[in-house]
Amino acid sequence: MRHLRVLLTLALLLGPALAGAQPQPSPDEFVPISEIPPEEQIPAINLVAAAYGFVWVAVLGYVWSLGGRLKKAEDEIARLERKGR
Repeated sequence: MRHLRVLLTLALLLGPALAGAQPQPSPDEFVPISEIPPEEQIPAINLVAAAYGFVWVAVLGYVWSLGGRLKKAEDEIARLERKGR
């Protein structure tokens, strides 16, 4: 297990250097979009659509879950009312 951790650490540290990675500009350096290779550009619409899709799925899942819990609570109240009479 220790050897695996050492190999993984070396791969993470040396991987970019061995793969011939190009040096990245510093975060303070402005790079115009025209100079960024097309394979490194991510269209914003894909990210926005994925975010909206995730939020809608989460909201619908929560509402469905809430409906199920409400139905259980109503059934429990009805059962207790019948038992109390």
